[in-house]
Amino acid sequence: MNRHRTALSVLLSAGALVAGVLTAATPSIAADAPTSFRPQHTQGFWTAERMRAATPLDVTAVPGAARTAVATSATPTAIAPTAAASAVSPTAFPQAGGAWTGSGAVVKTSGRVFFTMGSRTASCSGNSITSANGSTVMTAGHCVKYQGAWHTNWVFVPAYNNGSAPYGQWSATKTFATDQWAASEDMNMDVGLAVVAPLNGQTLSQAVGAQGVLFNGGYNKRMYSFGFPAAAPYDGTKLVYCSGNSGKDFLLTKDHSLGCNMTGGSSGGPWFQDFNEATGLGTQVSVNSFGYTFLPNRMYGPYLGNEAKAAYDKAQVS
Repeated sequence: MNRHRTALSVLLSAGALVAGVLTAATPSIAADAPTSFRPQHTQGFWTAERMRAATPLDVTAVPGAARTAVATSATPTAIAPTAAASAVSPTAFPQAGGAWTGSGAVVKTSGRVFFTMGSRTASCSGNSITSANGSTVMTAGHCVKYQGAWHTNWVFVPAYNNGSAPYGQWSATKTFATDQWAASEDMNMDVGLAVVAPLNGQTLSQAVGAQGVLFNGGYNKRMYSFGFPAAAPYDGTKLVYCSGNSGKDFLLTKDHSLGCNMTGGSSGGPWFQDFNEATGLGTQVSVNSFGYTFLPNRMYGPYLGNEAKAAYDKAQVS
């Protein structure tokens, strides 16, 4: 397993860290590890300065789970989007990575995720998805729990704009991961969710809308991915997207694969199929997860199968 330690680069962004400090060891978490967590949050913790200071770091991760078989023949389960949105101009397809210059629903449903990892500040990306509670964010598993510890001070900032939060900071009341990520940080199951508290009398989906989700949707789709990468050539201030025809990882995981140059901080951003550039609406089928250090400009995202659906079902009724 040691020969794979530098093979995977998790697209995480952590503040006040020197590259190379965080080197993952094989997780030693019990198989019955809790799959949810109630993160404490200090009100007012995430100032504009702290959010800007969540600088990028590509940390190495052990692919602990080429162990889990991913069922891909189950019946598809689709959850429709919550709201429509205004029109935008068409953009390029395929796109290896560039700022999203349109408007549409994706501008409001996607955002940056901020949290603390022990004493360090960090950031990822996330997306508001349709759910029974109207308050669910989908992100990557390592954006809620990493190296055996759940993150604290967890907030979602939709439509983040260079330190500002135009729709507010949404604090997580509970975070979730797939059973397999919680137990062993299985890269095949790098899916996390958060339930956020209402803000100003509204749920998240009432305030910014929510995208649809599809489980067991298959491979090899026309795909768009979004996120807030913060490592060069990006700086975390803009919503960035990639688009192209996706494939399937043929190396260590069963993940989706997409040509994309997003960098640290984009983890947890949504992947859409059936994405409509005119409305900014799509069907979420994955999240930004990792890249191989020896295969630049290619992104990988977990297949949303029965395991991810089980985590989603727990979150949406919490």
